[in-house]
Amino acid sequence: MITADTYVRARIDTATKDRAAVALEAMGLSISDAIRLLMMRVADERKLPFEIKVPNATTRAAMAEAEQIIKTRRARYKNAKEVFDELEKQTSK
Repeated sequence: MITADTYVRARIDTATKDRAAVALEAMGLSISDAIRLLMMRVADERKLPFEIKVPNATTRAAMAEAEQIIKTRRARYKNAKEVFDELEKQTSK
């Protein structure tokens, strides 16, 4: 077995790290385990273990539309209760 004798550091936002940690924990892995697996696959296969694609025109248009919806959407809610309260208010008019 090869001894782990160096560190790899990466900067990432907290929310993504936390979501990944939860998903990996459900698989019985730590973030370090996942990074080790990724690095070993890249080293052994000399490629990423997933395909990276440039979005086509349809996908780019959908992404732009989604961004526009996010920017122009009026209502923002913190939780489901706020959504249902607003729906109740609108239906009782």
